[in-house]
Amino acid sequence: MPFDVVRVPCFNDNYVWIVRETASGMVAAVDPADPAPVGAALAQRDWRLTHILNTHHHADHVGGNLALKAATGCTIVGPRADEARIPGIDVALADGARWSLGAEEAVVFDVPGHTRGHIAFWFGGARALFCGDTLFLLGCGRLFEGTPAQMWTSLGKLRALPDDTLVYCAHEYTQSNARFARHADPDNAALARRSAEIDAMRARGEATVPAPLGLEKATNPFLRADDPALARAHGFDGRDPVAVFAHLRKAKDGFR
Repeated sequence: MPFDVVRVPCFNDNYVWIVRETASGMVAAVDPADPAPVGAALAQRDWRLTHILNTHHHADHVGGNLALKAATGCTIVGPRADEARIPGIDVALADGARWSLGAEEAVVFDVPGHTRGHIAFWFGGARALFCGDTLFLLGCGRLFEGTPAQMWTSLGKLRALPDDTLVYCAHEYTQSNARFARHADPDNAALARRSAEIDAMRARGEATVPAPLGLEKATNPFLRADDPALARAHGFDGRDPVAVFAHLRKAKDGFR
């Protein structure tokens, strides 16, 4: 494998991903929410942090930036569209940019919706997608700063990636997302099976992230707003997928 990836839980449900490119030994922390557990995970492995990759500006994604940079001298990489809100940013990237961690190259996607300046990193050789809060397993981020049309377009960019891409999102929301997904798409047999597996994993104390993008395409209702059957089930037969997506996102916001 070109990458070693370590999951670092932070706060109640955040995941920071520490990525080591094996050929060079370069190490990146993706969305370091809290410097203490990130520093402990690095020290445990005797890894030196060389980079921070930020997907967006929220405090539970950039909260560790300055302390980690002060301790390690690492380079902070983040979204050009929101660089003023990324603490300590050194390298600002926009849609279509290519950026390398050692021998592994990432393609950067602008994926606004959750925030206006959100980006995602896809390392094609490692089949790894670091998507912050744009795409969750069986869900997507709330629209704090963007529109349904923006988010649907953003999700479309990610949905177009290969099925064997692993989705490394930033929160353990999968079980609660599954409850809404089954409510929104009750006739999806693959979703029902997956939901049962997720319940079993969580009962065992296991993390659900990452998961293959192909599984998301089959079971995540927010990636399927252009599925005629799903639209029909919600009374949106023949409607624009953006309208279906907006309906689903609003329904999720109020779901208990």
